[in-house]
Amino acid sequence: MTAIEEPATDAADGSNSTSFVLNGQPVTVGRRHPHLLAALREELDVTSPKDGCSPSGQCGCCTVLIDGKAVVSCQQSLDKVAGSEIVTLEGVDEGERQAFADAFAACGGLQCGFCIPGIVMRAKAQIDKKGDALTRDGMKPHLGAHLCRCTGYVKILDAIEMVARGETSAPALSAEIGGGGAKYEAAPLTLGDRDYIDDLRVPGMLHAALCLTEHARADITSIDAAAAEATDGVVAVLTAADIPGELRHGLIHKDWPVMIPVGGTTSCPGDVLAVVVAESRDAARAAVGLVDVGYDVHTPNTDPVAALADDAPLSVWGTDGNTLSVSAYQRGDDVDDVLAASAFIVRETFQTQRIEHAFLEPESTLAVPSGDGDARAMHVYSGGQGVWDDRNDIAAILDVDRDRITVELVSNGGAFGGKEDMSNQPHAALAAWLLGRPVKCTLSREESFRMHAKRHPIRLTYEAGCDADGNLTALRVRGIGDSGAYASVGMKVLERAAGHACGPYRWQALDVETIAVRTNNLVCGAFRGFGANQAQFAMEGVIDRLAEQVGISGWEMRKRNVIRPGEVWGPGQIMDDGTAGAEAVLDEIRGAYDAARADGKAVGLGLGLKNSGLGNGFREVCGAVVRFRSADDRIEVRHGWTEMGQGVHTVALQVAAAELGVDPDRIDVIVDTTRELGFGQTTGSRGTLMAAGSVQAACAAALAADCAPDVDHTGEYVVDWTDKLGDPNVTNPTIHSCFSYAAQLAIADPDTGAIEKIVAVHDVGKAVNPMLVEGQVEGSVHMGLGYALTEEFPTDPETGFPTNMTLRSLGILRAKDIPEIEVRIVEVPQPRSPYGIKGVGEIGLVPTAPAVAAAVRAATGEWHTTLPMRPGD
Repeated sequence: MTAIEEPATDAADGSNSTSFVLNGQPVTVGRRHPHLLAALREELDVTSPKDGCSPSGQCGCCTVLIDGKAVVSCQQSLDKVAGSEIVTLEGVDEGERQAFADAFAACGGLQCGFCIPGIVMRAKAQIDKKGDALTRDGMKPHLGAHLCRCTGYVKILDAIEMVARGETSAPALSAEIGGGGAKYEAAPLTLGDRDYIDDLRVPGMLHAALCLTEHARADITSIDAAAAEATDGVVAVLTAADIPGELRHGLIHKDWPVMIPVGGTTSCPGDVLAVVVAESRDAARAAVGLVDVGYDVHTPNTDPVAALADDAPLSVWGTDGNTLSVSAYQRGDDVDDVLAASAFIVRETFQTQRIEHAFLEPESTLAVPSGDGDARAMHVYSGGQGVWDDRNDIAAILDVDRDRITVELVSNGGAFGGKEDMSNQPHAALAAWLLGRPVKCTLSREESFRMHAKRHPIRLTYEAGCDADGNLTALRVRGIGDSGAYASVGMKVLERAAGHACGPYRWQALDVETIAVRTNNLVCGAFRGFGANQAQFAMEGVIDRLAEQVGISGWEMRKRNVIRPGEVWGPGQIMDDGTAGAEAVLDEIRGAYDAARADGKAVGLGLGLKNSGLGNGFREVCGAVVRFRSADDRIEVRHGWTEMGQGVHTVALQVAAAELGVDPDRIDVIVDTTRELGFGQTTGSRGTLMAAGSVQAACAAALAADCAPDVDHTGEYVVDWTDKLGDPNVTNPTIHSCFSYAAQLAIADPDTGAIEKIVAVHDVGKAVNPMLVEGQVEGSVHMGLGYALTEEFPTDPETGFPTNMTLRSLGILRAKDIPEIEVRIVEVPQPRSPYGIKGVGEIGLVPTAPAVAAAVRAATGEWHTTLPMRPGD
């Protein structure tokens, strides 16, 4: 972490304030703030500069102009900026603001939007300097100070180049399915005008900070908060003893403690011991260090294989074993017999790594209580991926009826699965409920690293065979995934890895088993790809090794074995007509594959599939409401899914506008728990599919009622035809209702192995908004390249604590590191799906790592079995 100057208490002239010019107006602020960003946001209420990592200055979200130069404001002490001219997006000329807003909307240059205001300020500084001579390639190095986890930077650079050239556009929302209109709320997101939770302020608001454990596995013998409580500005210190209801929460198993009580045992580095509530954020954070905790420290379980041993100590307090789940199935003849008869066999073990989501907006929650007695209630602003789950768990923790708690989604600054589990929602809600005042809790980047679930590291051992012509025969897979301490959705990730372990191919015989293991490492749960990318990195590597033995190309090997409609896949599912997408993407990419090889390039191909929805016998339900407000002639569209940059609000809006035949500008999209519309998390690429289906049904209900005003017109979409993986009573289980398919080609320099281009061909069934689909794929490829080559979030095997604690240490690729990305959309409609939609959010990075691995093999002759690959290490 880069250090900044300590906040001063007295200036040279004896004052305790600092003055500068902000957006053309002289201002004076107190010198207590640790940096300029804090003064702007907390005292001056200027919120377009976002706080993604202060004070490390590694995300770029807080960029402002200081004396005409683009600077990250969390790295600037108030002494340093005294007397300076400071400009934030609020102070930029209105014409320039509109130009940036229009360009980013027209080009699709934003998704969650959290990073964009800072990038706009950097772009403005460069355009002021270079004018129309600024090119996208010229801009790339200047984005080195900025992270975007959503877009892959492609459309950001398009938008900046448009502004630099002085090109104008008139972006509009689309009123048709398949229309390429702008993203919902694109303009206010670009300009930093649409609030995230940490931007919200309410009268009387307190701030909460969390006291985290110092040891991953330790008995808590005492918690003494006296010194913290005596600190100026501190209102209260809460511990587990103050929780009136349930101690634990969780998406599947209720095993994740809100706080560890005295007499309890910590299980991971993210465990919370106390909540300090104060009048200011700085006061709360300062007092956390004064909470005195007594520990009886135990050696943590950090090796998932060792944790499975019969004599291994329990990883998690309150559980009865370290095996979280086992997912297994067998199909066809005996695998050993079929392998013995195979012409070629590959045996290989692959190891994938733990990955941090690195969404740019750290977790934040604001809880606002109201009323008294029986009328007492609370409104919680959450950025979680399932606000109904948040509502239910908060009510249980507080021991109140659910109807007293309303949770409103504030579209978040990225999630990728990492905001499914609650983080600080229960702590803010508990403090607000007990103290009777609004409480906001925003995590620091370091706290976020420790608390939310990560991508699973999984060890996968494959034995696979084929005949002399390259036709696949038998496959045995054994996988062990480190799920960390608490269940989260770890059992489902390993279940998904098992189901997808065979890839999009036909097999005569299968024997697959994966185990999710509880350890004292960081919790692992949902992350884009959800086990499918780990499994298919291994599966595609096996396909390429077999292709070499047979003596045919990787493309030909896949063509001979790709699953087709009517054939039996994996656990026994008979595939429907949507399966034709697998061969369609393979055929579409062949021209680029052959051309790159003819040019002498080193190439690698990856083919993948990824389910949309939960499947596995789960009944999935989504509701929607359409309401015509007579008071202002606006139309409310309510649905059950979290907007986190992927564009589900835009999908809901386009469906409603198309079905109702109305101007999309009249529509407001809302997600809160005032209606029972959401059942579960926004996960598994099901948001687009199920939001579209439910909104379509609600529109049909509205039209049938002649669009009667001021009433709820409701609709529902249900998927209830799937079966559980491994059910012995079902010969051909329908594990998932829908799959997306993708082929990706990695083109590399034959001498160095450096990736020069990715061609990504994706079957999405129906692209509701093609521009947003392209952006999703570009962002997925960016994430997939990091997964393949550079990203890792290791933990110390002695302590279980993470060893990388800054954004830059994660190895996320910056704009200058991204090769050319070409996206091609294929549309093979999905039966029984609204408009034929399949999904795109998760499949995007499934083929990337294996494609890169094959390209590196072609260039260097080296097979990689461990991620990240880091060729040449």
